[in-house]
Amino acid sequence: MSPLELFSDELETLVTKAAPGVVAIEHRRGNGTGLGLTPDGFVLTNEHVVRQAPGRVRVRFSDGQVSEAEVVGRDATTDLAVLKTGRSELTVLSLAEAAAVKVGQVVIALGHPFGFERSVSFGVVSALERRLPGRDGASLDNLIQTDAAINPGNSGGPLLSVKGQVVGVNTAMLPFAQGIGFAVPSSTAAWVAGLLMRRGEVRRRYLGIAARNETLAPDVAAQVGQGRGVRVVEAGRTSPAAKAGVEADDLVIGVGGSPVSTVDDLQRLLALDTSWTIDLLVWKRGAKVTRSITPEQRPAA
Repeated sequence: MSPLELFSDELETLVTKAAPGVVAIEHRRGNGTGLGLTPDGFVLTNEHVVRQAPGRVRVRFSDGQVSEAEVVGRDATTDLAVLKTGRSELTVLSLAEAAAVKVGQVVIALGHPFGFERSVSFGVVSALERRLPGRDGASLDNLIQTDAAINPGNSGGPLLSVKGQVVGVNTAMLPFAQGIGFAVPSSTAAWVAGLLMRRGEVRRRYLGIAARNETLAPDVAAQVGQGRGVRVVEAGRTSPAAKAGVEADDLVIGVGGSPVSTVDDLQRLLALDTSWTIDLLVWKRGAKVTRSITPEQRPAA
């Protein structure tokens, strides 16, 4: 058997195995795709898929069965939502760790674009940590870019690695471009989905900084003790961060004793930490400094 035939057979096997974990989501004002999150009926999808839906939606499974589902939680900031279906023994697709996603790796998008059920497209991870404009002046951050075809209706479906793991949740495409689609990383989806199932929302606390991910030069990485951090681009003049002494050009490397390598790490730790104050570890002018910050409620857009 030729390598091409072997690759084709393995790809076919992967899709066949993953397909039962992919569902179609339908309501009067739209449709999309979702993926099995837990065996007891929780489904993960995009927030924009169910944004205009009534309280319940219809979920169609790969075997043709249909179940009503309740929207139990939504988060517009990451464009993720969780539904609870009446299905038991739901096929679950595992979420990959952030380290498992690499530029150039082969990925497969599954979904229901334009109502064409169980469609499969194939491509590679084109880039990581992309940013797209979102609603109300916000943005979708830390996205995976792929050239696997993603069209309306694919939203909420899985972007799979060749190991069958979900590396991203397909979320957007550029209508004026070809071969440029985007997915929310599975590492983000994992913690957001957990909070949505428990609380129905992600309660974000406000530090008042603009920041970006940064790969550190080898000499700086050796001093800091890690290869990446979050660079503060700006701290609002009256923000909680500024009041605690955080300034532009500071490098955030930890929160509450946990390391921070990306903005997603920072957002996750802030969402999970319920302490009245948080300790932010920053690298400032060649030294590690701890800043104790009392976050505030995020102001309205």
